[in-house]
Amino acid sequence: MERRDQETENDIVEVQSQQLPHSASKSENGDVVLVINHERVRPPFSVVLATLLYFAEIVCASMLSKRYHDTHDTIWMGLTITFMVVPTVLIQLTLTFIHRDLGMDRPLVLFMHMLMLGPLIRCIEALVTYCRAGKQEEPYVTISRKMKLKEGRGLPMEWEIGHSERRLAVHRNAFKRTAIIQAFLGSTPQLTLQLYASIQEKYFLVDIRLAVMAIALVSMTYGALVCSVLAINIKYDEYKVRVKLCAYVCMVLWRGLEISTRIVALVLFSTALTVWVIPLGLANLLFFFFLPWVEFWARKGSLPENVEKNLSKLGTVVVLCMVTLLYACINVFCWSAVQLNLADHDLIEKQPRWNRVALYYLARFAENVLLIVLWYLFKTDFYEYVCAPLLVVQLVVGYGLAIFFMLLFYQFFHPCRRLFHHNVEDYLRCVCCHRQPKEAEEESARGKKSKEPSPEPLLESSQEQEPPAELVVDMSPDDAPPPTSSNDQLGERETDIVDDLSDTADHNSVTVES
Repeated sequence: MERRDQETENDIVEVQSQQLPHSASKSENGDVVLVINHERVRPPFSVVLATLLYFAEIVCASMLSKRYHDTHDTIWMGLTITFMVVPTVLIQLTLTFIHRDLGMDRPLVLFMHMLMLGPLIRCIEALVTYCRAGKQEEPYVTISRKMKLKEGRGLPMEWEIGHSERRLAVHRNAFKRTAIIQAFLGSTPQLTLQLYASIQEKYFLVDIRLAVMAIALVSMTYGALVCSVLAINIKYDEYKVRVKLCAYVCMVLWRGLEISTRIVALVLFSTALTVWVIPLGLANLLFFFFLPWVEFWARKGSLPENVEKNLSKLGTVVVLCMVTLLYACINVFCWSAVQLNLADHDLIEKQPRWNRVALYYLARFAENVLLIVLWYLFKTDFYEYVCAPLLVVQLVVGYGLAIFFMLLFYQFFHPCRRLFHHNVEDYLRCVCCHRQPKEAEEESARGKKSKEPSPEPLLESSQEQEPPAELVVDMSPDDAPPPTSSNDQLGERETDIVDDLSDTADHNSVTVES
């Protein structure tokens, strides 16, 4: 295998036929495997960004709490501190749990966590690891094997993972979880509280309160973006997933509009009918909290045993309850992009359905419209200088635009859209023409069969037969099971840390070759 000193993970190029003897090898089943040796590691941008958002929100929330204390607003001060402290404590526990520091002799790290400065020391560790990486040759820890989508076919490839890259993968894996916790257990309720307080007190603290609201908006949008990218990587964990910049922009618009319009609808409703907002919030939270457990009991499943090897049954139940609580908090404000399966060892449903997504957005759209209409009917005098009908239209259109950008993402910008069995256009055509999905599928299959040329051989004459079924690029993200792995013959499945290397949440601009 020829060593490539300048090639990085973002610089995977097309393998020409004359390069095969040097840059490719054969697996046991005769498939050509692209072998890549990385010498550089990616900078931990996601770790730095999550750390900056963490401390920015804490500092601004502390200053705002001090301002509330000076003005004797005890209730607002207490709630602001609560939404600042609760996610902070959970983040320290998450970082300690993922890094398994309790079983190690690291008193300084544990002391920093007790001071709520755990993300700072973790960020410093990640930056030091990145700066030291590549200065001296180090043996690889494992070999990662993925399928690279190219012209609708899966090209097996593998590359070596060194110690530095693996340690950075652990940090990225941990900070992705902390970003989600901060976004939906801290930033989202904090933004809701401050917006409600501004309307109730009829004044805005321009310098502090708006800063808290702006940081919370950025944090929750970033957390929702991480959720979406993680969902893609979990579902297509056997493929090398690359997300384009335009896909990131589309997801930011989708998630930003979805969460912001939802929060504004809840706040407006709470200012008009304050008594009913608590039952409404609890009903949403409890429904999504117990939904995975009801499905778990209906399937008569057993608790997964590999959540953490040192956990007892009680500890496993506590961890699963925390996961379902986070899942419920996410779904109160936006679609979580994943469905929990507590009986699965990954805790994620690998075969989500479009009908669940459609039902969620239809119900949420109807609920938002109902909340806005009730606010319009029972609004207070504070809105006498606000054009209420225009505000209602703007909120409804805003949530509709969020749904539009979601459909646009799945139709044109999804990194694995070539694996879809049906796309958004097919489903809309079925709905508009009142055709059954099965009939549309048969018609689409007949049209593709008449247009598609015969498949060309894949670099070897021994592969002239029809490509395997798992590499056919016409699968649905929600109608068909995830693609069966042809990597089972290449080796054992990678660990969660190595799989997490393919996550692209910290990429600023990456592309998928198609």
